[in-house]
Amino acid sequence: MRIAVTGTSGQVVTSLIERGKLAGDEIVAIGRPQLDLADPASVATPLAAARPDAIVSAAAYTAVDKAESERDLALAVNAVGAGAVAAVAADMGVPLIHLSTDYVFDGSGVQPWTESDLTGPTGVYGETKLAGEQAVLAAHPGGSAILRTAWVYSPFGANFVRTMLRLAAERDEVSVVADQIGNPTSALDIADGVFAVARNLAADSDPALRGVFHMSGAGEASWADFARAVFAASAERGGPSAEVNAITTADYPTPARRPANSRLDCARLAEAHGVALPDWRDSLPPVVERLLAETA
Repeated sequence: MRIAVTGTSGQVVTSLIERGKLAGDEIVAIGRPQLDLADPASVATPLAAARPDAIVSAAAYTAVDKAESERDLALAVNAVGAGAVAAVAADMGVPLIHLSTDYVFDGSGVQPWTESDLTGPTGVYGETKLAGEQAVLAAHPGGSAILRTAWVYSPFGANFVRTMLRLAAERDEVSVVADQIGNPTSALDIADGVFAVARNLAADSDPALRGVFHMSGAGEASWADFARAVFAASAERGGPSAEVNAITTADYPTPARRPANSRLDCARLAEAHGVALPDWRDSLPPVVERLLAETA
């Protein structure tokens, strides 16, 4: 397949490019200045020129804390821009996969969130991503699949795993929040899942393949659990390690409130698309190995 992707450097975009080569797909990554989601008028021409079989809407405003003071920009990118991409996909008659987040929920409870649960974002980032979902479904209702994911890490860019390895090289103990629970998700696994969904959408017009789905790594953890697993994988490979000092969310205040419960129930995706991402404990070690190789 020939797949146009919005963005050029994010974790998921970089993973799509790498995995696309392995899958035999042609990935056309388009970002600024050609395509700027803050400028909806810039969206149509580069996407049309790519002549894709499918479009992946991966670019987004993702600075969760900064969004609290940049609401207009976050809304322009995550909602208006996302809607513009969906409108182009609809005009071209190609399927669209739009990436979203667990932040559309309020983070309450202890059960994994399902697609039918009521949304209720508690911050600007989640608010704008939810508005983006609504814009996508309004612009391309018969051809879109929205994939909500969470706790993304990879060998690329800034992410929790890279940060933990850097901190372990600098100190013997690292304080990490232990009262937020979620599903760590490798961006490489996300890429594989996106390709599978794209093929399904291109091959079958079944409405059951469209709409909102959850797609995160199997297995749950707290951030502290996740950090311990990172350090264990690193130590096994001769890399830095540190003790984890478990703290509470209250001990680490941030401008934007983080969800206490980011667990996502991914059963609908498995049933409709036959896609189930691997357990995060299996996907983490290869990522740690690649990050360690960067500093060897």
